[in-house]
Amino acid sequence: MNSSKHLQENISAMLDGELPDSEVELTLAALALPEGQDAWHTYQLIGDLLRADQPGSELSKDFHARLNARLAQEEAPAAAPEAAPLKRAAPAAT
Repeated sequence: MNSSKHLQENISAMLDGELPDSEVELTLAALALPEGQDAWHTYQLIGDLLRADQPGSELSKDFHARLNARLAQEEAPAAAPEAAPLKRAAPAAT
C-alpha cells in the first residue's frame, strides 16, 4: 500500500477515534513530517465543514480549485473483480 495513502487513512481514523492502538505511535510520529501536518490540517478542515452549524459556511476563494487539484492527484480506485456466480446446492434426494 502507498505509505502516503496509509498515513492519510491513519490520520483520518485517528480523528474518528477508530485507529488501532498498534498504529497510534507511528501515526503521531508521522505528524511531525510536513506531509503528516498537511494531512492533519486537511482532515481538520473536513471535520469543521461537516460540523458547521450554518449551511453555506464561507470557504476561501480558491477552495474549489484546491479541492479539484487534490482530487485530480488521487488514484482512481481499482475495479473490483467480478464475483463468480453462486452455485446452488442440488436438492436432497428424498
